Amino acid sequence: MAKTLRKKSVPATLPEPMPRRVEPCVATLVDKPPKGPEWAFEVKWDGYRLAVHVEPGGVSAITRGGYDWTKKFGAIVAEARKLGHTTMIIDGEAVVLDDQGRSDFGLLQRAVGRRPSSHDAAEIIFFAFDLLYLDGQDLRMMPLAERRQLLEPIVSGRTGAIRFSEEVRADGAEFFRVACEHGLEGIIAKRRDKPYRSGRRPEWLKIKCARRDTFAIVGYEPSTAPGTIGRLLLAARKGDGLVYVGGCGTGWSNKESSQLRELLDAIPAKRPPVALKRKGAFFAEPLLVAEVEYRAWTQDRKLRHPSFKGARALDEETKVYEINTHPL
Repeated sequence: MAKTLRKKSVPATLPEPMPRRVEPCVATLVDKPPKGPEWAFEVKWDGYRLAVHVEPGGVSAITRGGYDWTKKFGAIVAEARKLGHTTMIIDGEAVVLDDQGRSDFGLLQRAVGRRPSSHDAAEIIFFAFDLLYLDGQDLRMMPLAERRQLLEPIVSGRTGAIRFSEEVRADGAEFFRVACEHGLEGIIAKRRDKPYRSGRRPEWLKIKCARRDTFAIVGYEPSTAPGTIGRLLLAARKGDGLVYVGGCGTGWSNKESSQLRELLDAIPAKRPPVALKRKGAFFAEPLLVAEVEYRAWTQDRKLRHPSFKGARALDEETKVYEINTHPL
């Protein structure tokens, strides 16, 4: 009884210690958007997940893996100091937008990389989508809708390095269709009535857009398993020739891998069909094509996260992807 009385006597406004790190809530991948008014939808940003910690002693940017990347995100850190609160933990995604307003992971990698780049670190934007701690209060047990009500007036309307990740009030299936048509990575669905839980959770869902096209197979890299393929080497058409667009190392069974290798070994190329030097690679005449599902193009015109879906012989009716006529 004494313990119960003491617990009830604690004021609701008593400051709670600010966590040094909060393991992020991670969305579960599903095939289609959920239905129901309890779900909120947002754009799926393609960037680095960050928690921005604001304290009287300074601001830090912590990655999903727990690394301190404060120095890489100077503009975000500087703006976080001006948000008007003594202590905060904001959950969000750091991105770089392309000229069509879409987040582009390749541009982000260049902006934070050590190599010289046409993209400056000042172009990085932090899209804030959750508030975990505010002015001495841990908010994680609050429903998402209430956390975002507190977050919105802090970051909404800003056009600098920190911006609000808006909820899209629409039917999930329709929003997903439009997102994919506009070349976005996908959408996120979140339960409005749930607290914030670390780790991969069913109350946060991600639905990814996928592209599917046909590419010429110009060779392979052997696998460590005898008689099988480690990576298929793929090419697209560019003008009258072929250009290398990356390797694909997933999507087939062991049996399919062995069959592919037998087919390619039977059509060796006298010289590489594409400008590529790769130690240990076997080059084949581009007489076979692969159906490949992938997420996007990188800035150096390579397929991002390709997955093999099937192969067939190249014929007059087959159209190999043409770099000249398709936007990247």
